[in-house]
Amino acid sequence: MLRQIAIFLGLLVVESSPLAAQVTLDVSKLTCEQFAMYKVTNPKYLAVWLSGYDHGKRGDAVIDMQQLVANTEKLEDYCLKNPHVPMMKAAETILEPQKQ
Repeated sequence: MLRQIAIFLGLLVVESSPLAAQVTLDVSKLTCEQFAMYKVTNPKYLAVWLSGYDHGKRGDAVIDMQQLVANTEKLEDYCLKNPHVPMMKAAETILEPQKQ
């Protein structure tokens, strides 16, 4: 199941990217600037991937769609203010208070 989701999201990134030849994306290397300024793909696609990644780490298969939208907006705001922070670090910063 996780593999199918990863393949689906990978296809979304490839189809929406101006560089259609790029097949893979190392999310751990993305900066907030690349995320928030649409330099790689639509931030909403990456936010869905991040949500799945976070839920997968916790073994949680339930997605609160309103929370996903709110988290995406928080992450975009954070990234616009902190463009050089790695996107994964920004996501951890945004999501950490919710895990407690």
